[in-house]
Amino acid sequence: MNKEISSFLEKSLLDASSSKPLDSLGEVDVFIRKIADNANKCKGVLAVLVTLLTYKHFHPNQDIRYHQAGMPNGFSGRTFDSQNITPFLRSIDFPCMAETGWLTRSLEQPYPYTLEYQGKIQIVKKEFLNIIDAVESRNASPSTCLVSLFRALLKKREDEQVALAHPKNLPISQIVLYLEQHFRVRTQGSARLPVLALYSAYQCMMKGERYCDKELLPLESHTSADAQSGRAGDIDIVSRDGVPFEAVEVKHGILISSDLINHAFDKFKIYPIDRYYLLTTANMDRADWEEINNQINFIARQHGCQVIVNGVYSTLRYYLRTLKDTNDFISRYIENMKSDSTVKYDHKVAWNKIVSGTI
Repeated sequence: MNKEISSFLEKSLLDASSSKPLDSLGEVDVFIRKIADNANKCKGVLAVLVTLLTYKHFHPNQDIRYHQAGMPNGFSGRTFDSQNITPFLRSIDFPCMAETGWLTRSLEQPYPYTLEYQGKIQIVKKEFLNIIDAVESRNASPSTCLVSLFRALLKKREDEQVALAHPKNLPISQIVLYLEQHFRVRTQGSARLPVLALYSAYQCMMKGERYCDKELLPLESHTSADAQSGRAGDIDIVSRDGVPFEAVEVKHGILISSDLINHAFDKFKIYPIDRYYLLTTANMDRADWEEINNQINFIARQHGCQVIVNGVYSTLRYYLRTLKDTNDFISRYIENMKSDSTVKYDHKVAWNKIVSGTI
């Protein structure tokens, strides 16, 4: 990331977090709040907008509507975003894409972002295009727009802080029922919840005999590819010298197949790993168990690793039965929900409704 650009973004964030009043942008302020309110649903728009406003600050003579180098007098917004903006948004836990907002089909069309832009931007198309038009046609300050956007995003994050319900002394059957209901919440990022639950169980089990001399690695970002991170699964346990010992891959609503097992084997076959779990929230009754068992036996003979295919819920029931205090598990699940950036406001509200019996 360019240091000058990084300093500008950090100063903009600092100004946004202060109580200093901002110059009114009129209707543009309304457009900015609409984008901030929908930031989790329009991450591509957010990344592109921050990119264009920042670029305009450093290049005031550039018409930022011409966002591709192949356009007349254009520039590469995608490159500027991937090198500077998305890494910054990720570093401050603002909603962001994995690499760049220009991977969004509706934003990568080779046409300028005029009010007549035909790309099918969802939800905030009018707001996005009008902010850019205000900067280019009505002399709205790009830096003021950026600070206003950051302030709206900070306020949204503050408003979304939810005190999570913390039930105690629940029977295991009730805990698993709550988790099953929580995993079914139809909100982007829900696939992360089973990972957090299983990770919470492992945190509780690390004092057990099997793991007494092992280390549970921190969870990777939900968007990190295992091949890039060097991790064997979603959850990884290593020996004291860092050698992989056990890993867990978690699928949400996806049947485990022999192809998935082969893909997992490609990731861990270079390691002397002892067990590899492939767990899913899907009902495995329709799975091809003959093929699965053939592949499991092949890996056991060739490598020695014990591959275990199972359901998330039955695994959680078993793990919870091994714990002296299931309250510890609930506490860890709640703390992991609080700290994980993938868990959003809707997930937290849903948890409270499930515990209170109102969902």
